Amino acid sequence: MEIESYVPGKSIEEVQKEFGAKRWVKLASNENLLGPSPKAVAAIRKELPKTYLYPEGPCTVLRQALAKKFSLPEGMVVISNGADNLILMIASAFVNESDEVVMADPTFPVYTNATQIMGGRPIKARLKDFTHDLDGMLRKVNRKTKLVFICNPNNPTGTTVSQKSLNRFLSKLPKRVIVVLDEAYGDFVEDPYYPNGLDYVKGGRQVILLRTFSKVYGLAGLRIGYALGRKDLVDCLYQVRDPFPVGRLAQVAAVAALKDRNHAIRSIQLVYEGKRYLYTELDKMGLSYVPSEANFILIDFERDSAEIFQALLKEGIIIRPGKMWDYPTFARVTVGRMEDNQTFIKALKKILT
Repeated sequence: MEIESYVPGKSIEEVQKEFGAKRWVKLASNENLLGPSPKAVAAIRKELPKTYLYPEGPCTVLRQALAKKFSLPEGMVVISNGADNLILMIASAFVNESDEVVMADPTFPVYTNATQIMGGRPIKARLKDFTHDLDGMLRKVNRKTKLVFICNPNNPTGTTVSQKSLNRFLSKLPKRVIVVLDEAYGDFVEDPYYPNGLDYVKGGRQVILLRTFSKVYGLAGLRIGYALGRKDLVDCLYQVRDPFPVGRLAQVAAVAALKDRNHAIRSIQLVYEGKRYLYTELDKMGLSYVPSEANFILIDFERDSAEIFQALLKEGIIIRPGKMWDYPTFARVTVGRMEDNQTFIKALKKILT
């Protein structure tokens, strides 16, 4: 079996080699373009002289902060080197050779990658109207199914499953199957019918909840994420966890970021305002898109998006073409600062006309 490797969006460093060191606007990887909290930056500076020391393995201070924030026992929290690493930990803990793992298609490709690394079989159900087809996923579940991944909001479409539909799905799912709810983009959701994964964890359900410091907290470069779940599930993750998965700088930055609620609110508002602006401009241009509950928009250019991608590179803008998701005319565009969004629209108008 050939393992599908994850291909990230192009970095600024990559495109600089080909197009030169001009000012780049990167709208390819759903980063928080407002940057990290100043409190997180200050915490990093203070911690720098201690980088000769190993980090604190269990991330006790951060675990305590998260446990307090969510009113959970510490034993229901595990922290690791980004949500990507947590996905691999979940696969390592629960997936054996020939086990099946059900997921949407398309969705975050690391689910496939981690499943295949452990010798499992990814079983995919195509999205319906760009949204998880939970009934279709349920039909894929059988005695070999170990896990179900639900990315909510989904990457790359930005759509969500409602609380009612998720409750119905969970009620019909065999109790032995573990559901992994990936809420990497959950902070940006405006939909009042969006389910809070924390409720399922507190209710003792067979659910592992994934969240990250990469998006709303702007710490993608430090690689830090966390999982919440029943203690017996989290204990299994600790059995496959690296001894020192999270560096000292990431730990102190995350603790500081949690304390800066104002920065998180500004980051969320930036996305709300940016989406409104981009929707308006795209409507004026006659371009269709998938309304998003995340910090990105999947846009249909009605032509090969690889051509749009290349043309935008010449204008100093990086986006994510949709061929990898079998959406060849679509591209995923991160919502940036207002000046970034305006630069993107101006360049897009130039290209399309």
